[in-house]
Formats: sequence, structure tokens, C-alpha cells
Amino acid sequence: MVGTSSVRPATPDDVPIVVSLIKELAAYEREPGAAAATEQDILGALFGEAPKAFCHVAELNGEVVGFALWFLNFSTWLGKHGIYLEDLFVRPEARGTGLGKALLATLIDIARDRGYGRVEWSVLDWNTPAHDFYRSLGATPNEEWTTWRLIP
Repeated sequence: MVGTSSVRPATPDDVPIVVSLIKELAAYEREPGAAAATEQDILGALFGEAPKAFCHVAELNGEVVGFALWFLNFSTWLGKHGIYLEDLFVRPEARGTGLGKALLATLIDIARDRGYGRVEWSVLDWNTPAHDFYRSLGATPNEEWTTWRLIP
């Protein structure tokens, strides 16, 4: 698939497609029923009074086919904020067009421009295509850490 591609900050008008892409990602990650976020949830998180999450979308030939949703974290060791990439997803038919790389490059540019210390994310152990993709960009896994979670 060849065409014109771009990455841009999401707008409120993008929320329906972002929610659709979140559900596609959940299905890809073998948990189709787990994506409970509504358009109202995402609209509030990204565009409410004091947004704490941010999103960029990837377009191919004018159609949104991918997204990166992220928020700030903080490293006490570096004394700097960083970006935590919550989700990056590009529809299968648009993979190989460079849009995944462009989404990550956008976040790297934001981090560099704002003086942030790093960009981090998690990948499911079984997702070999994602591991290979990120390694091809020079990313390295943080294998000495285990992610833990509490649900209130």
C-alpha cells in the first residue's frame, strides 16, 4: 500500500476512530472484550479541562489508520519527565508503510524538544512482530524489570 502518509496530533473529531482502533488493538492482543473505554472516556482524557493523556494519529491517503496514545511519567533517577507510550497500533493493511516508525519518531522528537529523559512502553511477551519492529529501530527491552499492577 503506497500513498501519502502523515502523523499529527489527534483532534476531538478523531475520537470515534481512535476508540475503534483501541478495540482493534484489543482484538489483536487477544482480549477483544477488555477494551471498555467509551468515546466520552477518551474525549475527556484527551481534551478535557486538564488532559493527562495525549494522542497522535497516523493517516494514509487521508484516512486515520493508526494511533499512539501516551502520557507523562517521571524518573527520579534522571530527575526528568518521560513519555510512557500506552498504545501504538497501525491497522494490518497499513503496516510496512513507515507509519509505526513515524509515530514513534514523533514521540522521540517531543521528548527531545521538551527535555524529557526517555520514551518507554510495554509489549506482550508473545508479540514477536512488535519485538522485532522495535528492535529494528534500536529499542532495547528492559528485561530486568517486571511490570506489576493493582486495580482499585
